Amino acid sequence: MLKLKPRKTVDDYMKLPEGTLAELIEGELFMTPSPKSVHQEIVEELYSALRQFVRAGSLGRVRLAPLDVHLPSGDIVQPDILFIRTANLGIVQDWIRGVPDVLIEVVSPEHPERDRLVKRGLYARNGVSEFWIVDPATRTVEVLVLDGPAYASHGYFDSADALTSPAFAGLSLPLAEIFPPQP
Repeated sequence: MLKLKPRKTVDDYMKLPEGTLAELIEGELFMTPSPKSVHQEIVEELYSALRQFVRAGSLGRVRLAPLDVHLPSGDIVQPDILFIRTANLGIVQDWIRGVPDVLIEVVSPEHPERDRLVKRGLYARNGVSEFWIVDPATRTVEVLVLDGPAYASHGYFDSADALTSPAFAGLSLPLAEIFPPQP
């Protein structure tokens, strides 16, 4: 007889110690070690650039992980960076409770398939209008926009490019400033 693992719930997640790097995706708890230095450097640079752009245009709020995002599906994620338009700021409560406008994941070498595939499907199902996949290994960013039930590529940018985004009209972000210099 096949035994199935019991699905984890939001209650199970909420019993984790504060500060635990974990996500609840499709009834499974995923624990994550703290990010490596290069990961954090990319997150810091990207966050700083986006925050400056968003503040200058009074566009909304940019937030950093760890911050729980409680999606309508019941899943809880901690994307590296998220953006919420001013009109959508009602979802900012004790945590984020709803669908942010942009979610950004920096690919982790420990679980790249979760960042690239699992979260891509999860975010599309929950109606996240834009999803960025930042890959430190290839020094690239793929900007995906929701097109019906799935994502379509807005652009695939490498470190020599300036990234653009439908969510940030007028943004031209030189990725050479985001990725740390290679040794």
